[in-house]
Amino acid sequence: MTSNPRNLAIRRRSRVRAKLRRVAKSERPRLSVFRSGRHIYAQIIDDKQGCTLAAASSKDKEFKSGKGWNVDGASEVGKLIATRAKDAGVSDVVFDRGAYLFHGRVKALAEAARESGLNF
Repeated sequence: MTSNPRNLAIRRRSRVRAKLRRVAKSERPRLSVFRSGRHIYAQIIDDKQGCTLAAASSKDKEFKSGKGWNVDGASEVGKLIATRAKDAGVSDVVFDRGAYLFHGRVKALAEAARESGLNF
């Protein structure tokens, strides 16, 4: 495999997911984060059944700030995913940061979700 940025991201993502599989033996759903240049997305995924239990993004109608590309918007999405997870009956999750470093928008989303009641 060549070392272009896309392949490196795939390798990082699969490394993180492999660690999650070892840690998440309690069969908890996964809180997966994806960030683009303008928006940030979060999903709670049940890998056992292969379905999405809850989702939130900066493109949703309930999203208030209008700026998904900054830390404030990411923290708002974190609060939104936590409330939707509670509505779906999920309180414990495993955080999947994907190929992204745990800082900036990803960290803001995680901390806001924790403050709003998700355990991970």
